[in-house]
Amino acid sequence: MTAIQGARERARREVTAAIKEEARRRIAAEGAAKLSLRAVARELGMASSALYRYFPSRDDLLTALIIDSYDALGEAAEAALAAVPPTEPARRWTEVCRAVRAWALAHPHEYALIHGTPVPGYAAPADTNRAGARVPLALLTVARDAHGAGLLGTPPGEPLPEPVRAEAAELAGEYAPGLPAAVTAAVAAAWAQLIGLVSFEVFGQFNGVVERSRPDFFAHTARGLATAAGLP
Repeated sequence: MTAIQGARERARREVTAAIKEEARRRIAAEGAAKLSLRAVARELGMASSALYRYFPSRDDLLTALIIDSYDALGEAAEAALAAVPPTEPARRWTEVCRAVRAWALAHPHEYALIHGTPVPGYAAPADTNRAGARVPLALLTVARDAHGAGLLGTPPGEPLPEPVRAEAAELAGEYAPGLPAAVTAAVAAAWAQLIGLVSFEVFGQFNGVVERSRPDFFAHTARGLATAAGLP
């Protein structure tokens, strides 16, 4: 790569970052549904035609922001996963859950972009799937490593209905080979409950219900989700 090409790449990265940052600011102020490329370009002092060379449409910009948010949340979960040894699966699970909560509370507008109200007229493309899978894959990793170490029990409750068992087995085969279908299904359910728990706090649904004890309430519930997944 020549020096000129390198300078162009750096300039493009800097302009792309500035566009994204301004878009995040506008989303925080007005909501994702009102995001406008023309408004972003105006705030940055760019011609709309110039901005379109970076993001051809509002949906392209939204997709980039969604992937960034998923990746940032996934990085937080994976850092927590790496910080606790596999020999402590329940604590490892809880720390991953705490990391998800902490990131969401620190970045409420970015969290809302991926787990809040859908943006009218926008359909997330398959490009977002990889980044969106990072948190559930971190939880699956806790269960898979515990299973490999002989530390995983059987999830409590009734046996899975056959359609659920079959789909959970397919999921395990793709993302956590060797993990029992019952555990895979329990982790999927726990992931959904984790996002619901965090969303209740981020979006104010716990106001007047769970106030002073929120961190302890969260940790207690996260441990319950671990138990439901068969972790000791």
